[in-house]
Amino acid sequence: MDNQNNTLLEMKSIRKDFFGNQVLTDINLSLREGEVLGLVGENGAGKSTLMKILFGATDITETGGYDGEIFLNGEKVSFTTPFDAIAAGIGMVHQEFSLIPGFEATENILLNREPKKTNVIAEIFGERLDQLNRSEMEEKAAQAIEKMGVKIDQRMRISEMPVGHKQFTEIARELSKDQLKLLILDEPTAVLTEKEAEALLDSIRGMSARGIAVIFITHRLQEILSVCNTVAVMRDGVLVETVPAKDTNVTEITKWMVGRTVEETAASTDVHTDEHQNTILKIEHLWVDMPGETVRDVNLEVKEGEILGIGGLAGQGKLGIPNGIMGLYNAGGQVTFEGREIPLNSPRKCLDSAFAFVSEDRRGVGLLLDESLEWNVAFPAMQIQNKYLKRYAGGLIKWRDEAAIRAVTEKYIDELQIRCTSSKQNAKELSGGNQQKVCLAKAFALEPKMLFVSEPTRGIDVGAKALVLDALKKFNRESGVTVVMVSSELEELRRTCDRIAIVSGGRIAGILPASSSVEELGALMLSQVV
Repeated sequence: MDNQNNTLLEMKSIRKDFFGNQVLTDINLSLREGEVLGLVGENGAGKSTLMKILFGATDITETGGYDGEIFLNGEKVSFTTPFDAIAAGIGMVHQEFSLIPGFEATENILLNREPKKTNVIAEIFGERLDQLNRSEMEEKAAQAIEKMGVKIDQRMRISEMPVGHKQFTEIARELSKDQLKLLILDEPTAVLTEKEAEALLDSIRGMSARGIAVIFITHRLQEILSVCNTVAVMRDGVLVETVPAKDTNVTEITKWMVGRTVEETAASTDVHTDEHQNTILKIEHLWVDMPGETVRDVNLEVKEGEILGIGGLAGQGKLGIPNGIMGLYNAGGQVTFEGREIPLNSPRKCLDSAFAFVSEDRRGVGLLLDESLEWNVAFPAMQIQNKYLKRYAGGLIKWRDEAAIRAVTEKYIDELQIRCTSSKQNAKELSGGNQQKVCLAKAFALEPKMLFVSEPTRGIDVGAKALVLDALKKFNRESGVTVVMVSSELEELRRTCDRIAIVSGGRIAGILPASSSVEELGALMLSQVV
C-alpha cells in the first residue's frame, strides 16, 4: 500500500446547510489510487453527509445541493444521483442493508447487471424476453466473492443469511463492478464478529493492492490503525485532523473526535445481583424461528432489578431471544413474568405487560422515520398507556398534551445528548447513532418494568457509547427497571451488566459474573457453536 502516487479524488471547500443547520464547513479531502482512508468522528459530525455528497445521494440534491467542488481523476464531477457515481467508478456499502431478502446472494450481487442469453422470441419481441445466463451469473458472483476473500454461500437466500454474510454480499456486489475505483464502506464491521471483521480488513488490504481506493468509516479505531494509510477526523462538521495512520494512536484520535480524553472501559464493579434475588422473568424451552439467529432451546432466569447481558457470536441465536419474546418472530416455549405466563407471538400482550424493546433494527422496527422526535418518543406511551393526553368531557374526549410531549422529548434529548435542531425535527434527518438514542428515549418514556435492549451501541461513536451505556445503567438503578441487554461487544457487556449469559448453538452455554475475564466468556462462546 506504499505505491499510491496518483490522486484519484479531491473534495475542495465542501459546505452543506441541512434543514437550517450548517452540517459541513469547508471540507478539503484528497485520496490517492489504492489509498485506504479512515474517516472517523462522533455521530452527527458530518461523515455520512460528506459521503452522500460524494455518492450523489438524492436527499442532498433535494435539499439544495452543496457548495464546493469534487474532482475525480482531475476532472470536475457533480453527481446528482447514485447512478452517476456508480458509472464513474464509485461504490458505497451503507450501514443499512439494501438487499432483496427473497433473492439469493448471486442474484443480489448482479442485480440489474445480469448477463443474458438471447433467443428467437426475444429477437422478435425485444430484449425484455431475454433469459438470464445463470452459469455466467454464478461465475461472475464467484469471482466477486473470491476477490473479497471471504467465503459465503452464493446460493443462499438473503432472508436466511446471518447478518455478517449479508454485509459481505453487499461488498461482493460492489467488487463485481469492473469499473470500481473507489469503495465507501460505512460501518461495515458493526454487525461482524471479530473473526469476520479481521477477514474484512484483509479484504480491504487486497482491494488496496489492486489499486482500489477505500474510504473506511468505523467507530472501531483499532481497525482504522490496522488497515488505513491515513486517518481523517471530523468534529461538528469540520475536518479537524488528517494524519498518517502510523503517526497516531487510539487515544489521540479519540481526543480529536470528542475534544476530550475518554477513559477506557473496564468490567463493572457495581454488581447488582445476588442468588437470593427474586426471579422476575423465567424463560423455559424457548425456540424462535428468526432467520440467521435461530433459538433452539433457551432456559434462563432473570433476577429482579438486574442488568443481564446476553452475548455470543453472530448467528448463534442471541438476537432471537428478545425478538421471539416480543413477538416479532414465530416462537414457542414458556415465558413467565412476575408469576404470570406471557403469551408468545403477541407483541401487544408484551407491551401491556410493561415490557419495552429497543430493536437492533432501528430503521425497520424502531422508528417512525417521517415523524418528529416528539411523535417518536411519545407515541408508543400514548397508544399503549394513554400517557401525554388531555381528557375532556369526563374522559370521553382525549387530545394530545403537546406541552407534556415536548417536555418528555426535550428531557431525553438533554439526557442522551441527541444531536438535533429541535424536538420537531424528523427522525430520518438524524445520523444513525442519534436515531439509536431516540429508540432508547422511546423505550424510557414507556417506563417499563422489563426492558429488552438489542445492540444498543451499534453504529454509535466512542464518545456517545459511554453515555448510552451509563444512561441504561442509570435507568436501571434509579427506576428499578430490570434490563436484558443483547450485545456483540463483550467489553460493553462487562462494563454495564451484572451477569452475562452466553448463547451458543441456539442455547445458553453458561452464565458468568460480569467480572469474568474475556477469555472465560470467549470459551463459552465456542462451546457448542453450530
